[in-house]
Amino acid sequence: MTALFEYLLRVGDDRLVLGHRLSEWCGHGPVLEEDIALANLALDLLGQATHCLKLAGKVEDKERDEDALAYLRDAIDFRNVNLVELPNGDFGRTIVRQFLFDAWSVLLLEKLQSASHAELAGIAAKAHKEARYHIRHSAEWVIRLGDGTEESHRRAQTALDDLWSYTGELFVGDEVERSLADSGVPNPAMLEPAWREVVSDVVRRATLTLPANGYMHSGGRQGRHTEHLGHLLSEMQILARSHPGAKW
Repeated sequence: MTALFEYLLRVGDDRLVLGHRLSEWCGHGPVLEEDIALANLALDLLGQATHCLKLAGKVEDKERDEDALAYLRDAIDFRNVNLVELPNGDFGRTIVRQFLFDAWSVLLLEKLQSASHAELAGIAAKAHKEARYHIRHSAEWVIRLGDGTEESHRRAQTALDDLWSYTGELFVGDEVERSLADSGVPNPAMLEPAWREVVSDVVRRATLTLPANGYMHSGGRQGRHTEHLGHLLSEMQILARSHPGAKW
């Protein structure tokens, strides 16, 4: 297994799993406009995941396309961070999770545009344009909820407190990133100061309180996931696994 294949799985799986989570809001959004917005975010993430997993299959060269990688792997083989697989909860929790991810994603994709691998750089360039919209959208909602009613403030703060311990994994690197450093893949730890600056500013404007650092969950990059991913995959993969090889 090459480092590039492993890295593409990480980038693709983050977006595939989070996109599926957002798709669960379809028809359940708080207002029609936001229902459509969440569906569009999910489609953007699914598109990004498709490109990454397609390239991963090409790099692996074992005749596994993006569909096989998405639908025919078990949870232990997924490389997404645990943050993106957590249940949606209420709208405030979904938005806070999205914002924490978006603030990191836009920084990562900006760096990956300079990758020496032309296809990876091209995927990042297109995805970065979408990510810039995503962060504007989620940040505006965090501010609106945090600086809104007493109830919306409470729910946003509760979500931030609950999700904070899952953010540390975004900045943990290992041999995969180190072996690709000369190819333009950034050290995850180098993204944290800029991420924290963006998050701190939005949290302050939302009149929320930034949680103190403490224990941080990790393991998703190595296939150690919460129980929630298995349930998500059973729903996402059931059609492809029930009718292997079927074409529509």
